[in-house]
Amino acid sequence: MNLPGPRTILCDASALDPDAATIDALARLQLGSRRVGLELRLRNASGELQELLAFVGLEEVLRLEVGGQPEQREQRVGVEEERELGDPPP
Repeated sequence: MNLPGPRTILCDASALDPDAATIDALARLQLGSRRVGLELRLRNASGELQELLAFVGLEEVLRLEVGGQPEQREQRVGVEEERELGDPPP
């Protein structure tokens, strides 16, 4: 028996890796959810995951839950500073 109106599943995406396998799994989960009358919404998605969703054109399909706490951006590891060619490495 289906209840009237859409039912929403909230998925905490904070621990998901922003890669193609994650996007594939989320898209398949959304498709399966819609087949049974549910809607999947992502909560706490990293900036990188949000950017990847936009890049592959799925930001309208895999929607983000608005509200909650603002995300904290992590500093990227391995980013080198610019320097002049003659400068010795730090």
